[in-house]
Amino acid sequence: MMSFIKKQFIDILEWQEDEDGVLAWRYPMQDNEIQYGGSLTVRESQMAVFVNEGKIADVFSPGMHKLTTQTLPVLTYLKNWDKLFESPFKSDVYFYSTRVQLGRKWGTAQPVTIRDSDFGMVRLRAFGIYSYRIVDPKLFYTEVSGTREIYTCDDLEQQLRNQVIATMTTTLGGSGVPFLDMAGNQGLMADKIREALEPAFQRFGLALDSFAVENISLPEELQKAIDKRISMGMAGDLNQYTRYQTAESIPLAAQNEGGLASLGAGLAAGAGVGQLMGQAMQQSLQPAQATPAAPAAPAPQAAPAADGPQAKLAQLKGLLDQGLITQADYDAAKADVLKKLVG
Repeated sequence: MMSFIKKQFIDILEWQEDEDGVLAWRYPMQDNEIQYGGSLTVRESQMAVFVNEGKIADVFSPGMHKLTTQTLPVLTYLKNWDKLFESPFKSDVYFYSTRVQLGRKWGTAQPVTIRDSDFGMVRLRAFGIYSYRIVDPKLFYTEVSGTREIYTCDDLEQQLRNQVIATMTTTLGGSGVPFLDMAGNQGLMADKIREALEPAFQRFGLALDSFAVENISLPEELQKAIDKRISMGMAGDLNQYTRYQTAESIPLAAQNEGGLASLGAGLAAGAGVGQLMGQAMQQSLQPAQATPAAPAAPAPQAAPAADGPQAKLAQLKGLLDQGLITQADYDAAKADVLKKLVG
């Protein structure tokens, strides 16, 4: 009897939630017993679970509950209590926070390799945030927290993060969406990942409240290649690009003395270079045509020497025929030429 009197009885069971990030908290019983007819206070952001001899006896939703055989039907069945026998009892009481756990971060510790229709095999990184809450404390107790005195978000973080990464890899790898389209539609991609994640969270008695993808990035070398491709696309027509640069340069050159003169010279030189480049490109694109061979020049005929005896005799004969010299003059000159020839 004295040992019974010395026992301490608990009249009110409640949880103040003094610390953030606590998902489950076991009420400290030690040698205490719960007073029959005592009060259990469960706040709006909580639920309570009674565990008797290793089995879940009952689950209490928010509100104030009087602990009697009428309010503990399952526990009464387990203990086989008679309704007229009103005495203290001892059970483990676990409180669970049903508040939304906001700002939980996720990210790829290592790059994830997926197949991309534009770049082939790529390794990308991603990170973002998500939030969740407990909706089934009985399932959470049996699958996650168990009989631990306290269970926090940090204890659950590693398991959930690994689940997020695995689901994200599977979703992105099987979507067939190019990386460039992923980066431009992060909201739609987050919705797809969230839809795939919900069954995994439900398995632990959780509800995925929100899921967001904040950034997707590629390795540095591939990012540089994309930047170069974007720059080429922005340049577009070289003539239009040159006009744009000229329009941008005129106000700056006008601010400096001699700026417009030097700008004009530079533009003229640039225009000349541009024309030469354009002509060279056009010539390189046109098919090579065979150049017609120039007609061969007639072989020059050997002309008789002007000082030779034959030339002089021909000249004398021409003068005679034209009547410019007499026959006597022709005969004398001819005799003189022959004499020099014979010696």
